Amino acid sequence: MEELEMVSFKVISASGAAKSLFMEAMQHARKRDFEKSEYCIKEGEKHRQQGHETHFELIQEEANGKSISITLLLAHAEDQLMAAETIKIMAEEIMENYKAISRLEKKIS
Repeated sequence: MEELEMVSFKVISASGAAKSLFMEAMQHARKRDFEKSEYCIKEGEKHRQQGHETHFELIQEEANGKSISITLLLAHAEDQLMAAETIKIMAEEIMENYKAISRLEKKIS
């Protein structure tokens, strides 16, 4: 397998793991289990960071003069990385919303 394909698969794998953990974080927040939710965000961020670092290595190689071919696989990897970043932002916002709802529910009861 070519180096670019391996790098692409590493980004896809790391991004997929991150997205799954961010989605799990939202599910835990819905159940008001904020400890598990925050844990999932932290673990997901580790995977997202791995994907980002792997992708950044490609950017550095290109900046140093190496020609990088944009393949459909690489485009997919970049899309997955961007999706993971977006889902993380959304998960953090949703967690904060559930925390606010939980505080309001406690005031009411």
